[in-house]
Amino acid sequence: MKKLLFGSLFFMAVSGFAQSNDEQMLKDIYKYALTNSKCYAWLDDLSNKIGHRLSGSVGAEKGVVYTKQQLETLGLDKVYLQEVMVPKWVRGEKESAYILDKKNKISVPICALGGSIATPKEGLTAEIIEVQSLKELEILGEAKIKGKIVFYNRPMEPENIETFKSYGHCVDQRYAGAKEAAKFGAVATIVRSMNLRLDDFPHTGTQSYGDLPKEKCIPTAAISTNGAELLSQKLKANNKLLFYFKQSCQNYDEVLSYNVVGEIIGSEHPEKIMVVGGHLDSWDLADGSHDDGAGCVQSMAVVELFKKLNYKPKNTIRVVLFMNEENGGKGGKRYQELSQANTENHIFALESDAGGFTPRGFFFECDNPNFEKIMTWKALFEPYLIHSFVKGGTGSDISPLTSAKIVKAGLKPDSQRYFDYHHAANDTFDAINKRELELGAATMTALVYLFDQYGID
Repeated sequence: MKKLLFGSLFFMAVSGFAQSNDEQMLKDIYKYALTNSKCYAWLDDLSNKIGHRLSGSVGAEKGVVYTKQQLETLGLDKVYLQEVMVPKWVRGEKESAYILDKKNKISVPICALGGSIATPKEGLTAEIIEVQSLKELEILGEAKIKGKIVFYNRPMEPENIETFKSYGHCVDQRYAGAKEAAKFGAVATIVRSMNLRLDDFPHTGTQSYGDLPKEKCIPTAAISTNGAELLSQKLKANNKLLFYFKQSCQNYDEVLSYNVVGEIIGSEHPEKIMVVGGHLDSWDLADGSHDDGAGCVQSMAVVELFKKLNYKPKNTIRVVLFMNEENGGKGGKRYQELSQANTENHIFALESDAGGFTPRGFFFECDNPNFEKIMTWKALFEPYLIHSFVKGGTGSDISPLTSAKIVKAGLKPDSQRYFDYHHAANDTFDAINKRELELGAATMTALVYLFDQYGID
């Protein structure tokens, strides 16, 4: 009985000591991130000195060079590039559009969707028909669609607190809208921007023609939410309304680009790899400060904080800045290919690709035993108001990654304002709050630390 009691007391003492150490480590992480981290300055450079970083662009090349140089200044064990072939799409001249209401021309803000073809040089004019879904095309049929511009006007659902759920419920009209409308003889498509706010910013994003023959592809553009509301009102008054738009975008052959990688080699288990990352590319309308410059500099801050706090991880910590998440996902796929070729063992992967807003918690992809272990760490984050630990999708760049057993996580910032900026011309550095960005970097570092300490089951 005495031995049993002693054993229990010893276990409780060891557990308490470990918790005390973890609490202190998290305090140190948050303190340094909020007082000395370079992440905000890095993002300032990426946004204001380099600008947009669309795959295949000069900005993307400069982003690769800059982030590699910054990682090298941190004294990591390895910093290197991974070659990846990426698509090259160029927007061309600024797009223009107007509603032809009787003899009046009413200008509306539009932008070409990524991968779209151009209109004829003189622009395109046709009757426009409003639909709410891809399925509605089938109901209307070729007789009512042929020769017209299809206007997809299904808004993001405002009732969802998780705004990514609203995004997921309407993004099909942007991604596949042109391909599906072309099958019924449409000459073009206009898509309501994926945005919960009513404003004058059109939001771009990738679209796909799938296996549609080149000669069947039609131009497609996004219209601002205010523009969509106005267009819908005008169509109710006149269903023979004409719409004009002009864009000069062009697709080119794939070009060489790179994932940027930095490593701290594990002191006990160098063969076990823990990845943290974001995507370096961004859309071309702005500098991509939230999407995903924030995720890149937060990921860089994880290894920065470990080095500055003299923390020597047990496992190999690898920061990866993925190229081409926005219009192809080639960087994440290439990383997985090389991982398999090198028979690497990843035990954990964390992605930040939901903006630089106040962190609320994490999404996890894992089995129940690992999720139960994660939930025991929740109390460590509650002093920082980080309390949402839920299962769910984590990130598109780490989604291809496979290993014998792996836990994946995605940083979960407050998402209420994210889609105000997502893929639009206002996703600029002045939309970033320094403290919120740094809190996200600290939160990611804290989670990586705990997984490094306690591993996965």
